[in-house]
Amino acid sequence: MADDSYKTIKQLSEGYYTEKRSRFISYAIPVRTVEEVKEQVDKYRKQYYDARHVCWAYMLGPERKVFRANDDGEPSSTAGKPILGQINSNELTDILIVVIRYFGGIELGTSGLIVAYRTAAAEAIAAAEIEERTVDEDVTVAFEYPYLNGIMRIVKEDNPMIVSQKFEMDCEMTLRIRKGDIQRLKARLLKVESAYLIDKETE
Repeated sequence: MADDSYKTIKQLSEGYYTEKRSRFISYAIPVRTVEEVKEQVDKYRKQYYDARHVCWAYMLGPERKVFRANDDGEPSSTAGKPILGQINSNELTDILIVVIRYFGGIELGTSGLIVAYRTAAAEAIAAAEIEERTVDEDVTVAFEYPYLNGIMRIVKEDNPMIVSQKFEMDCEMTLRIRKGDIQRLKARLLKVESAYLIDKETE
């Protein structure tokens, strides 16, 4: 997969697994921020207040560098880590997986727990609709009105998304395009007479 695209899930999905009368209910949830993760975990804790464990793992961002796993009282690395492992093996991000366990009275042992949490997480992912998204960047170009046609020709050919535009004597357009194409777009825009790029972040 290109470094300017990533895979995530479109919407909430559910999975289910039973082992020796223990029930494992799993949810794969699309999330963007750590705050969203906390809200969702709290929500499922309240919803399944009578469950023995509410274990979870998440991964955020196109670079997949923000992640965490939680065993919620299960033996260390028998719940959160196997859940995170499923997120990793499917190369997903911007995702939270919560697995709720109702204890069935029979101990599963560490290897049994790992298999159960891994399988429950896999079931939720299997039920999800996965989509590939691009990592996009914005570029703002300023130019004089007589050169609008030259700019619009590039927009038509390179097909960036127009985020905003202002047409006066001095015109300005903000365009959004996938990261891998941004340098080419900038170079083409700068070839139009009177055009220059504005760095919105330092303004």
